[in-house]
Amino acid sequence: MTDNPTPWIGVSAAVRHLEEDLRQAARSDAKTLLTGESGVGKEVVAKLIHEYSSRAQRPFVAMNCAGLPDSLLESELFGHVRGSFTGAYRDKPGILEQGHGGTVFLDEVGEMSLRMQALLLRFLEDGHIHRLGAERRTSTVDVRIIAATNRVLINRIAEGQFREDLYYRLNVIHLIIPPLRERRDDIAPLLQYYVGFFAAKYAMAEPALGPEALAALQEYNWPGNVRELKNLAERLVVRCRTEFISSRELQAAMSPGPQAAAAAASMTSLAKPDTSELFERIVRRRESFWSAVYEPFMSRDITRADVRKLVSEGLQQTRGNYKMLLELFNMDPRDYKRLLNFLRKHHCHVAFQQFRSFGVSPTYSAVVAESEIA
Repeated sequence: MTDNPTPWIGVSAAVRHLEEDLRQAARSDAKTLLTGESGVGKEVVAKLIHEYSSRAQRPFVAMNCAGLPDSLLESELFGHVRGSFTGAYRDKPGILEQGHGGTVFLDEVGEMSLRMQALLLRFLEDGHIHRLGAERRTSTVDVRIIAATNRVLINRIAEGQFREDLYYRLNVIHLIIPPLRERRDDIAPLLQYYVGFFAAKYAMAEPALGPEALAALQEYNWPGNVRELKNLAERLVVRCRTEFISSRELQAAMSPGPQAAAAAASMTSLAKPDTSELFERIVRRRESFWSAVYEPFMSRDITRADVRKLVSEGLQQTRGNYKMLLELFNMDPRDYKRLLNFLRKHHCHVAFQQFRSFGVSPTYSAVVAESEIA
């Protein structure tokens, strides 16, 4: 048994839909972009795409691009030659060479500097490896690239922090991993799996969860997503001294850290959200438009004016592009007609022209023909 289990567990419709999409993605070598909040399981999805693909018997190599200076990140990705920097006593292949024939997973790709983005783009164009310090091309490799980020990349493009050409090169197939709060049917089976895993790992009895405790977990907002649930399961196994986990023991295990306090506060304040809160939930916390806006609108917790204001803010970000609005608002690309029908039916549709007639960034020009959303 490994220390880092990577199951894709769930019974929700969102999980079934995503598994179908990732199986389809595995049928080709197309570059794939995974987006979603931190802790939702993007690396798990990347590994499953690899395992379902024709490259399954070849290496799967993962690299976190966040927090590394350019020189170190370049060396880790592309390798280096002897003498290229202090401490480089021998030639070293990078992870792109290590993954030859297989899959390379680049996590937190949105944190790359513009310089590193340019180097990655050059590699994606021809597959050529230029090791750090080498005067000429070192080798050519064949890898499938799967990239992931919890950033909204179209926002990063607008801010001049992410290359638009790299975005479209990586975004051949785009899979959005929903947060745990949008697939609450998966909480119980995930918890059962991780409790069993850690009980076996520590050779301890597997405790059971009472109905009240389980109900409390179903109501919790899970700001840390599956990663938070996994950590909770480990604490429950290690701390539990009985065969039955009570609500009191659960409360003690869920120590009120900053995330839990913020989640509790947000659960209290979301009864009558304003548009700034809704925009924060969607764009920063990666909640879907359908759960954050559609549901409270249909239950009359927010007004038509609120929806129009929110859509206007989104169109300002996407320069009037409704199809990019789908990504910004964490919707499936197939929801395009559904969104427009909803907005028009309830008189919430906002004309896109006003957002293209002034202050338009050239990075967003002519992405979608006007007739598509007329």
